[in-house]
Amino acid sequence: MESTTIVVPGLTNREFLEQCALAGRVGLCGGGTRVDLAIRRAQRHLDEAKRWSDWSHAFLFEGIRADGQHWIIESDLQFSRKNIQLGVQENRAEKCCDEKMFPTLAILDFGLANGQLTAWLKAGLEMVASRERYSLSELVGTLIALRRPELRARENLLARKRSVFCSALVQRLFHGADIDLVPGVSGKNTTSEDLWRASVPHITYLLQREARPRLHTRLHRRMVSGIQKVKSHSHTT
Repeated sequence: MESTTIVVPGLTNREFLEQCALAGRVGLCGGGTRVDLAIRRAQRHLDEAKRWSDWSHAFLFEGIRADGQHWIIESDLQFSRKNIQLGVQENRAEKCCDEKMFPTLAILDFGLANGQLTAWLKAGLEMVASRERYSLSELVGTLIALRRPELRARENLLARKRSVFCSALVQRLFHGADIDLVPGVSGKNTTSEDLWRASVPHITYLLQREARPRLHTRLHRRMVSGIQKVKSHSHTT
């Protein structure tokens, strides 16, 4: 099996998830917050042309639950009113349906067998139950390793017990199912861009946005509209 990319155009985030999300698949998204932009920028060291990565977060699809919703396992930082979640958790995939918050979205299918899916799901739920923390220190250690490639294969310089960040969680759960998504890179040095570039054969579903009009095109349209309004006003007077 060779890796294949299927571009899916013209859908909303919600429609894309409903069409392409299945249990065992990996989700990638790119956010526009300052933290997301910092993560995307840091991963430019993986690109020969030093282009920023499109991806800042990774998660795993569990499948559709009794509520009819897609659920995911992820390691994340979430703050909502009085509720704070820091670490491995379960959430509805609908959190990724906001196009402004998550303008880029992709789903990776590594073709897990039923036994492999059961293994990583069991391990993931155990991490949820044991409340493994989100590791900001390990994230910093990964960013250091991006600047010093010789460190990528070694243990994360700032590794902590019972802690893991998003893409490292994906690598860890797949490794437990006997799949090494990023050979030669230590689990806790794995980035979202590494998962995007995974050498393991897989199918990538990539959501393609409609191209936004360029700035000069938008300005031209506004000028034409203004001229038409002036003409209309002059005719009426």
